[in-house]
Amino acid sequence: MIRKFFATAAKGMEPLLLEEIQALGAQDIQSSVGGVAFQGTLETAYKVCLWSRVASRVLMPISEFGAPTPEKLYGGVRQIRWSQHMRPDQTLAVDFTSIRSAITHTQFGAQKTKDAVVDQFQSIAGSRPSVDLARPDLRLNIYLKENHAILSIDLSGDGLHRRGYRQQDTGAPLRESLAAAILLHAGWPKIAEQGGGLIDPMCGSATLPIEAGLMATQTAPGLNRDYFGFLGWLQHDAPAWERLKAEAQSIREQRMKKPLPPIAGFDEDFRAIHGGIQNVERAGMRGIVHLEKRELNLTQPLSISSPTAQPRGIFIVNPPYGERMGEEEALGELYTKIGDTLKQKFKGWEGYVFTGSPELSKKIGLKASKRIVLFNGPIECRLFKFELY
Repeated sequence: MIRKFFATAAKGMEPLLLEEIQALGAQDIQSSVGGVAFQGTLETAYKVCLWSRVASRVLMPISEFGAPTPEKLYGGVRQIRWSQHMRPDQTLAVDFTSIRSAITHTQFGAQKTKDAVVDQFQSIAGSRPSVDLARPDLRLNIYLKENHAILSIDLSGDGLHRRGYRQQDTGAPLRESLAAAILLHAGWPKIAEQGGGLIDPMCGSATLPIEAGLMATQTAPGLNRDYFGFLGWLQHDAPAWERLKAEAQSIREQRMKKPLPPIAGFDEDFRAIHGGIQNVERAGMRGIVHLEKRELNLTQPLSISSPTAQPRGIFIVNPPYGERMGEEEALGELYTKIGDTLKQKFKGWEGYVFTGSPELSKKIGLKASKRIVLFNGPIECRLFKFELY
């Protein structure tokens, strides 16, 4: 059965998501601001949940209706036969977005949607689902634009950037999907296939090296996740999902039999390295991603190169970029040091710096051959590429 789906992505990542969805065999693919619409079987959507490195969520629309008033919203939601999607003893959550519509309060809209579902169960079954905002059995998404509602089931259930390897209370590290987008723009998968290395000299919680390891080993980013929104949905195709996971596991195992490129992350903060090593373990990247406490000016390619490895690769870094007043000036010296390290030690490599400060990037002292705009949350950032001849 062919269905319609919509995969969401952070601003600027839509072209990468489009390429991923094309490679996964979807049909009638259309990119728009904030995501990519596509058609396919349920298995196609499961593949996107399992394999997409840059998608945020995968939504499956089940109804559209006019909702100019709270009553119309309630009625539109209640007309769906919810017993086909969940049981009264299961849990529910609702995400609500409103654009140029009469219902402007998103929390009120979510509450009204939830009321319509649970009231139907109460009237028919005499019991009702409870709310679980963190890990519900069924997560609904209402997109209300100009009083027209699209009601979808969120098959991802939680942001797909949550791969399952990172503890979520480690400050504000780079989101996994953004790290993957940076690596894809840097052409890392091709360089990894050719045996080139990757070094992140300020790796923090090791998100960039881990995502690089997942790509190099052809590990599906969703393979280690234990929660998806479709797992509690009554129409979930469990045999198809188990088959897709087994295929992904087989692909990883076959790639692991071949030589892998050297991948290393350094940081001068011991606590960051300690947390990063735990993340590497959880990601199944032990022995693939090397982490070490080391200062920036001591970073060099030889530290991870084996005699057979090509003396080339990518140097990639996400330094702080002074979001608060007065920070930019203090960080200028750091950016100069990054530029000096690139010029002195990484000839023949490609250098990439991801920053939200165009002014600080000038301190690197190298001319960028490419500038790619990506968003880190609301902050407009740039990925600068430096050719190191």
